[in-house]
Amino acid sequence: MNKSPVARLGGSWIWHLLYGLISIVTGAVAVAWPGPTLIVLAVVFGVQLVTTGVFRLVGSASVQDTGIARTLTAVLGVVSLLLGLYAIRHVLITVLALGLLLGIYWMVDGFTAVFAALDHSGLPGRGWSIFIGLLNVMAGLTLLSWPGLSLLTLSLLAGLWLIMLGAMQLGLAHRIRVSTRFA
Repeated sequence: MNKSPVARLGGSWIWHLLYGLISIVTGAVAVAWPGPTLIVLAVVFGVQLVTTGVFRLVGSASVQDTGIARTLTAVLGVVSLLLGLYAIRHVLITVLALGLLLGIYWMVDGFTAVFAALDHSGLPGRGWSIFIGLLNVMAGLTLLSWPGLSLLTLSLLAGLWLIMLGAMQLGLAHRIRVSTRFA
């Protein structure tokens, strides 16, 4: 078993709890001020992508084997981190490309979550991970299929999705906590 501090953190229920709470707060901000703060929204999503990148990189260290799931999770973490930093640095471009970036990212993130869960049969909360991944894919497809959505609608949709993602992460954190308490 990998005993590094980063690997222990990635398998901890607290890590999932924090990620869920950050997602809920980010989503609530997007829903509360969708119109007048599109620039802030781009920065908020940049921060969310950076947070997700760090979350995925730490998560890749907690995967036990060196298989494709670990590699995909690490690559996705780096891509998310770079996209987030770019989004924060180039805010106006981010506002214009937010729908495209989020659609592509959510699809890739969703497929990665599904493949990682399918690759690890003993993963705690495996069903939740698959469900979250499939919802990510559907959210990404929705954004890519209807590019005519206004930025206001996009910010509401994205905010609601982040709140739902955060709630599911809180459920996963609880499930991991319960399974590790009795293990």
